[in-house]
Amino acid sequence: MSAGAYEVRVAEDPADREACFAVRKDVFVAEQGVPEEIEYDAHDAAAVHVLAVRADGVPLGTGRLLHGAASAARTGGDPAVGSLGRLAVTAAARGLGVGAALVRAIEDAARARGLAAVDLHAQTHALAFYERLGYVAYGPEFADAGMPHRAMRRTLWPPLPNAPAGG
Repeated sequence: MSAGAYEVRVAEDPADREACFAVRKDVFVAEQGVPEEIEYDAHDAAAVHVLAVRADGVPLGTGRLLHGAASAARTGGDPAVGSLGRLAVTAAARGLGVGAALVRAIEDAARARGLAAVDLHAQTHALAFYERLGYVAYGPEFADAGMPHRAMRRTLWPPLPNAPAGG
């Protein structure tokens, strides 16, 4: 499969959201051993979910953006900062640029909401991936779902024209 043989879109209909959750279950629950009861949370209902799908409709990856009050605990309470999370790419799609495309789609969604920056909690093995996309690590390493993580941030510039203020 070529890198251009997929599309990334905001998951707006129930089928797309279910596809996002299925990818997360495959990657986080089945592969990484994250307990299913902590993989899905109350933030899923209000989050902006993005989905990468192959031309034939097979889901390849997903991620989500928390903004406003939902992101406050992860971003130091700054309403101008969104939180990128739950980024997952299926084993078959790794190395095709799907992860980077998902991150850029989440950043576009953040810009569209007037956000100035995006934070994330990266598994430490993925730090170099996010650094290549312009994210900078800050703070100490911490455990999340039993795995080592670091907080990272990327300032979004330039903002999209006519973006609303706040989150």
